[in-house]
Amino acid sequence: MNLPINQIICGDNVETLRGFPDDCIDLTVTSPPYDNLRTYGGHSWDFEGVAQQLWRVTKPGGVVVWVVADATINGSETGTSFRQALRFMEIGFRLLDTMIWNKPPAGANGSSQCYPQSCEFMFVLSKGSPTSVNRLQDRRNSTAGQMQRKTIAGRCGKNNTGAKDMRPLAVTPEFGLRTNVWEYAVGAISGSDHTSHPAVFPEALARDHILSWSNEGDTVLDPFSGSGTTAKMAKLMGRQFIGIEVNPEYCEIAEERLRQGVLF
Repeated sequence: MNLPINQIICGDNVETLRGFPDDCIDLTVTSPPYDNLRTYGGHSWDFEGVAQQLWRVTKPGGVVVWVVADATINGSETGTSFRQALRFMEIGFRLLDTMIWNKPPAGANGSSQCYPQSCEFMFVLSKGSPTSVNRLQDRRNSTAGQMQRKTIAGRCGKNNTGAKDMRPLAVTPEFGLRTNVWEYAVGAISGSDHTSHPAVFPEALARDHILSWSNEGDTVLDPFSGSGTTAKMAKLMGRQFIGIEVNPEYCEIAEERLRQGVLF
């Protein structure tokens, strides 16, 4: 079949993905429902089916960004997120990076015996060596503008023999690479683009992963499209998008947000 490029498909994600050809998606950025924290209209989903289909449709060198957290039940986190990451690896994906989304604390999330939880996992999975890696460089260097010698293998000022390093000095740039801990407010969206979806994906989070792991013209998938944030940001960044969402109400929200967005 021809891919439903730049569309929000209302339907079951596994059944929809089964109709896609092999090796057709450059990047997936998605956040599935976490355990039973939210029912999203009472719809269930099949992790194993989604994982297998993502492996099949992802291009060699493609990336899946899987944003997930765990419920706390009877004083214990479920560990579902880790089991999902390990299962992706068993299927064949590389676990390229275990990133952290740092967000405002939300209380104990089910247990008064732990610290307030302020993070979720962002598992970056690749099908082989990633084709597109555009690491963001916007972390301000504390030594910006100072003259320093470049560091090799954690050493600065001496060479491997212990003698004084005679390499020329270089000016430290204003910005360096980000770390793998990214901070965003929960549900941060632009302007008046508000929705009734219970767990809106931060636009900047979706945008920054799209910029990091894809190039203009690539196809970006979200099989749990929800309110359409990944689709919207893919379009704004000059990528093609495909969203799949089982809840008709959320499909309507996504379509409305895409109509309001600045489209290319």
